[in-house]
Amino acid sequence: MLPGLVDVANYETQLTEKEDFLTERFAQFQPPALESYRSEAKNYRLRAEFRVWHENEDLYHIVFNSQTKEKVRVDQFPSASLLINQVMSALMTELKGNQALRFKLFQIDYLSTLSGEIIVSMLYHRQLDEKWQAAAEALNKRLNKQFNLKLIGRARKQKICLEDDFVIEKLNVAGQELIYKQVENSFTQPNGGINQKMLEWAVDITKDATGDLLELYCGNGNFSLALAKNFDRVLATEIAKPSVDSAQYNISENNIENVTILRMSAEEFTSAMRGEREFRRLKGIDLNSFNCNTILVDPPRAGLDDETVKMIQDYDNIIYISCNPETLASNLEVLSQTHNISRFALFDQFPYTHHMESGVYLTKK
Repeated sequence: MLPGLVDVANYETQLTEKEDFLTERFAQFQPPALESYRSEAKNYRLRAEFRVWHENEDLYHIVFNSQTKEKVRVDQFPSASLLINQVMSALMTELKGNQALRFKLFQIDYLSTLSGEIIVSMLYHRQLDEKWQAAAEALNKRLNKQFNLKLIGRARKQKICLEDDFVIEKLNVAGQELIYKQVENSFTQPNGGINQKMLEWAVDITKDATGDLLELYCGNGNFSLALAKNFDRVLATEIAKPSVDSAQYNISENNIENVTILRMSAEEFTSAMRGEREFRRLKGIDLNSFNCNTILVDPPRAGLDDETVKMIQDYDNIIYISCNPETLASNLEVLSQTHNISRFALFDQFPYTHHMESGVYLTKK
């Protein structure tokens, strides 16, 4: 199956295969029954990226077949949100006869939200000039008669934003509306519906929590903000500056007063906690004042490094969100020596692919 070209009739089969795989793969850790959170069968992706193909007067989006490397024309993309599909069609109609905007255009990225906003980033193999900007401003004005859209032009060492370079997402999590700033070209959860379910799961498993929460790899505060109501305080770390800036914005917009964000990697924070290094970024912050008996980790596909795995074993409760079952299993070989799995979940973030998002809640033996 080509990326994004979904077979809706196959949804139940592919979900069952993932459930069976996770159940078998993690049986050695004796988890409770797997909780499974299904995605919408189509129009679930809030992000999409396409190459642009020029063929005489014609212009269209393409994806590449990962096996044959052949290009495939894409006029509609069933896995992407309805908003992305609507904008794709309208944008191509506008660009085909517009030489100022289509010249050397090679890629278009879309970032949409459940709340109805969308960013369109157009990437070029040339420098963008005043003629491009005038044409882009006119296009932006026309498209905004139909959509809540923000247009961005990118070229080598060049970025032109006709408005903001972010959208505002609004999620309903366990009856609470949360506002999230999502910046173009920064990480965001691709499946908004599943993200809401994942946050609600995390809120549910910590509803009786006490003390403070430590979160590593917090991104734009996706989990931090949703979980803040269940803890006295939340201390969260993130290394990417755009994500840290977004997290600070989100804390303010949601009127949350018990979340502190540190710009540090997980490895740096581990070193600081052990007193091995001092960081100017921690000036004025007394780490010893936090009573963090719960920790949340949402690492990249590589999983947690050995030192961080050892560090989180000191916590009573561990929430581990994983996008790679193999590195999760590897980390659990160590964590299961000190903790039991109390909850185990599959979040079908990436339907019709081999990728699996899962969550485990571990409590100390």
